[in-house]
Parts: sequence; structure tokens; C-alpha cells
Amino acid sequence: MTTARNSGVEAELAALEELLGHRFTNRKLLERALVHGSAAEEEDVESNQTLEFLGDAVLDLAVSEFLLRDNPKRSEGELTRMRASIVSAKGLADAAARLDLGRWIQLGRGEARSGGSKKANILADTYEAIVAAVFLDSGYESAKRLIQATFSEEIAEADPVGNDWKTELQEITQSLYHSPPHYSLVSTSGPDHAKHFVVAIRIAGLPISEGEGANRKTAEQMGAREALRLLREDTAVQEQVKAAVAAAVAAKKASTRPKAEASS
Repeated sequence: MTTARNSGVEAELAALEELLGHRFTNRKLLERALVHGSAAEEEDVESNQTLEFLGDAVLDLAVSEFLLRDNPKRSEGELTRMRASIVSAKGLADAAARLDLGRWIQLGRGEARSGGSKKANILADTYEAIVAAVFLDSGYESAKRLIQATFSEEIAEADPVGNDWKTELQEITQSLYHSPPHYSLVSTSGPDHAKHFVVAIRIAGLPISEGEGANRKTAEQMGAREALRLLREDTAVQEQVKAAVAAAVAAKKASTRPKAEASS
């Protein structure tokens, strides 16, 4: 039974390695990266806490390198804000969730009962520990490949202001057209750990833009950003929206007129 159990663990770790795109020379590093402090206390093994510390530093370095490469004219302050938006606790937790890391994290009994495998802070810490494990196993370039694969979309879309384009679009459309944007899911594709979403945006029924992303929220933000650009720069789109809003208002008035006349 011990042999069967060990072979099952090895198969699980191999599946995680496949997902990470890295085959460990020293698999003990990966095993340690998955041990939460609660499990370490119960089982008298080493936790992943020191790996988290190292992984945090490797993440900062790699993301800084990517951002500087792609944005050579940005100021230090802008690059710092862009990096912070990517390596935030939420950003790391989202990345860990996309990789389904909760499936592999070793937790103490109490933490497991309280849903620890889905807690954002535990997911984020585990991702950092895995980055460190890859770094120690195979060096900086290997760790950098993992980080780039995980955050390629966030790095490409990083914004120095950290705009919430959906809120901005809502405010502008309400102010100028008295008509809020409508978001609809066009398609979802890809495996569970690498989903791809496409979302369409309409104003007063008029198709304005589409956005794509690794989750629906990102796709909506990307669509909102494109809609904002069009509403600011494309006079043809501006006129089309005005016409669509006017038509919607007229249609609404026409539909309510018989009721008003009947009541009088």
C-alpha cells in the first residue's frame, strides 16, 4: 500500500510539473513548496515560508525586467505601479487559482476544513514558494519562464495608472448618453487552467467593442478600455452612439404613448 500511495503522489507531482512547464531535478523542492505552515506543524516537516520569501524577490526581479523591456520610456514611478498591480496578493492568488494550485497544497486538518485551499493568501504564498523552488532547482531563467507564462497577459496589459476602465466607461456613457454599457459573453475557450474569454460591449444596443482575457473580468476591462478609446477618438462611433441612443429613446416613448393616452 505504501508503494501504491507513493506512486500516486509521484503521479500528482508529475501532473503539477506538466502544468508548470518545469521538470524538477530535485523534486523535494517542489514538495516543500507545497507545505503550508499548518501542515508543517502537524507533520513535523519544513514549511514553504522561507521559499515564499525568496520567491517574492525573484518575482519582483523578473516582472521588473519584463516591464522595463516592454516599457523603456516609462518612469520609475510608473514602472513601480505597474509591477505592484501584477504582483499584488490578489494577482498572485488569481494566478495560483488559474493553475489550480489548491489541489496540491498540503494543509493542516483545521486549515483544510476551513477551506484553506481556496484562500487567497495561501494560494499567493504557495505560488511564490513554487517560483523559488524552480529558481533553486534550475536557476533564474527557468523561474523567469514560469513567471512569464503565468503573467504574460498581465505584463502586456499593465497600466501605470491602474485604471478601472469599466467604471470610467460607466461614468462617461451615463454622463454623455444617459445609457450604460451592456456586457455580454461572446465565447469561452481553452482548458480549465488556461481559459480564454471574449466579451462584447453594447451601448443602446449598438456593438461598440470586444475584449479578451484569461477571465471574464479581464476581458470586460479590456473591452471597456477599447470602448473608451473609440468614444474619445472616433467621431463616427460617437455619432453612431448618439443615433442609437436617440432611436432607443424614441422607441421607448412610442411604446409608452398608447398607455398614457388610454389613462387620460
